[in-house]
Amino acid sequence: MPPYLNFDGHCAEAFAFYKDLFKGEIVHSSRFGEMPPGENMPPLPPEARQRIMHVHLQIGPQALMGSDTLPGAGEGCAGGYVKPQGLWVSIGVADAAEGQRVFSALAQGGQVTMPFEKTFWSPGFGMVTDRFGTPWMVNVATP
Repeated sequence: MPPYLNFDGHCAEAFAFYKDLFKGEIVHSSRFGEMPPGENMPPLPPEARQRIMHVHLQIGPQALMGSDTLPGAGEGCAGGYVKPQGLWVSIGVADAAEGQRVFSALAQGGQVTMPFEKTFWSPGFGMVTDRFGTPWMVNVATP
């Protein structure tokens, strides 16, 4: 099951960054303004039209998905933005050099929780929340 990330209006920017960072391909992206009108749908605020309703990034056999929340909506899945808590998106990389590359890119403008370094279980591990508010763990796979 792929992680599904939520953003407060920065989904398109975040997924463009993730696409380049993870060398993936965006296979689908749609905006709230593209939704057909529905009989029981409330009117869409103009500031929500360009927000991402759904995006799918394919990274080899793995996927990452996401969306923006609607401005002015209450908390929850279909509501307003809630900062991620109680989870980390874990990325497995092949070697320490790739781990450092990924970690350093995620750390730019973000907040490092645990620097990327050798641990007793891995040649490289680090924890960082990127500039979009997504918490990541970067871990070098061991044989």
